[in-house]
Amino acid sequence: MEQALALFDAQPAWAQAAIGLAVLALVALLINFLLKKVILRLAAPFLDTRTKTADKAAARLATVAPLLIVANGIELVPHLPEAVWLLIQNIAEASIVLSVAMAISKALDYVEELYRRRPDAHMRPIKGYVQVLKILVYCGAVILGISALIEQSPLLLLSGLGAMAAVLLLVFKDTILSLVASVQLTSNDMLRVGDWIEMPSMDADGDVIDIALHTVKVQNFDKTITTIPTYKLIAESYRNWRGMNDAGGRRIKRALPLDQNSVRFLAKEEVDDLRRFRLLTDYLVGKDEELAEWNARELAGDANPVNARRITNIGTFRAYVIAYLKAHPELTDKGFTLLVRQLQPTPQGLPLEVYTFTNTTEWAEYERIQADVFDHLIAILPEFGLRLFQEPSGLDLQGLKLG
Repeated sequence: MEQALALFDAQPAWAQAAIGLAVLALVALLINFLLKKVILRLAAPFLDTRTKTADKAAARLATVAPLLIVANGIELVPHLPEAVWLLIQNIAEASIVLSVAMAISKALDYVEELYRRRPDAHMRPIKGYVQVLKILVYCGAVILGISALIEQSPLLLLSGLGAMAAVLLLVFKDTILSLVASVQLTSNDMLRVGDWIEMPSMDADGDVIDIALHTVKVQNFDKTITTIPTYKLIAESYRNWRGMNDAGGRRIKRALPLDQNSVRFLAKEEVDDLRRFRLLTDYLVGKDEELAEWNARELAGDANPVNARRITNIGTFRAYVIAYLKAHPELTDKGFTLLVRQLQPTPQGLPLEVYTFTNTTEWAEYERIQADVFDHLIAILPEFGLRLFQEPSGLDLQGLKLG
């Protein structure tokens, strides 16, 4: 040992400085290797095995140890100019601050992962809050790192930030707006991951797949991704279909355009023929009694049928549609509105609107049920002497001759 020291002392000053730096670097690398490749691997089974985030946070924190060795051991290197070892020491201290900040950032990611494992996590996501904490951590790290590099108190830098407040507000304007918007969205339960939303102003129509501090990602039904600034969801209107999913029923609102020329009174023979329909039994019996009573009371011997109340084909068809919808096994009976009504007549016919709800909210099933309902209604129309309105096409005009 004495011979080695004697040999070291016999070297020129620059060689002693180089050897000292090499030894310091080797010690730091050895400590880094032991911590990351040995100790952390031994501790891995005791960490969360479902994610690598906890391992990364520990690895970032382990980087502090070799940096501390460099920061404190650089003064022991002989014949090193003071300016050089001060520079190395300051860089090492700034790197320690950065490593701690990165470790805290990874730890926050791990906290968010733990929160996402909760069954109710999608109702109140915390990703935006985690990102705000990361920004604060990194801002603090920048201040402390610069203070370490220039060897000045952090309070001196903070006092200078007051003059830059206007600039900082301008730089972080979107962040501040997004933070306020995230708080409002979360506290009022306005948006969750998995919600189907429509926002025409942003060409968004699909499922929310991510809610972050600055942006909300929506996967549209054509599988494209629309990115919406978070504050836009507070400043502008959008439609959230979550209420439909929670209710368990999806609305059908569609009209059949009837040819008004086909609307008429039904003759007694036609009414008797419609008694074939089981769904119309109660309606026809009740209607016969109602009209017979009214006509006997109000006509007072007037035999002219024009003054009597009679059954119409469109009224009977409306009664049939209502009965059909009530009896349909795939339409909900949970107290939702069920209407069959006439809308304002137009040059394109008399719209007869069906307003009801399916017992499922799944898109493909909803479309199938709606198609089945209207397939039946369109096909059954001729039984009531009614026709759908359809503007003349080439086939309709085929038999006409020009005069």
